[in-house]
Amino acid sequence: MTHYSILNTAAIGDLLLMTDGSLLTGVYFMGREHAPTVPPAWRRNPSHPVLALAAEQIPAYLAGQRTDFTVPLAESGTTFQREIWRQIALIPFGQTITYTELARRAGNPRAVRAAGTATGLNPLSIVVPCHRVIGEDGTPRGYAGGLDRKQRLLALEKSWPLGKK
Repeated sequence: MTHYSILNTAAIGDLLLMTDGSLLTGVYFMGREHAPTVPPAWRRNPSHPVLALAAEQIPAYLAGQRTDFTVPLAESGTTFQREIWRQIALIPFGQTITYTELARRAGNPRAVRAAGTATGLNPLSIVVPCHRVIGEDGTPRGYAGGLDRKQRLLALEKSWPLGKK
């Protein structure tokens, strides 16, 4: 059974958090591209331990009080997508890489478009920080949560003492 909760944040809006019961399976921007519609069979359960942990850690991150997450994550997607998401998770707090570099790190330097597509399909926004992947010219490109949120997240990370080099 899928359990879910809605996390209200002032910084980036409402997030849909999902768990399969033991792992976090989704962090989606409500009403945005790729966000699932909640079916009646799902159970709203903000006190579920996985959802409660995510609901504690995400606001701490947004407040500049943490740089990583310890909530247990589900691995879904194709082999290529999982590798892209693994590489995204390795991008240090406050830093960025390009889609070209992401494809290279994932072992397929010619798959830049596929890396971009996989990045856009990341089911664990914020926790797997796909906002840290930018265009070749150094500007933010595409984001399932909207480009304005991506720019806000990048600016927040750069402004926190932990994000400064």
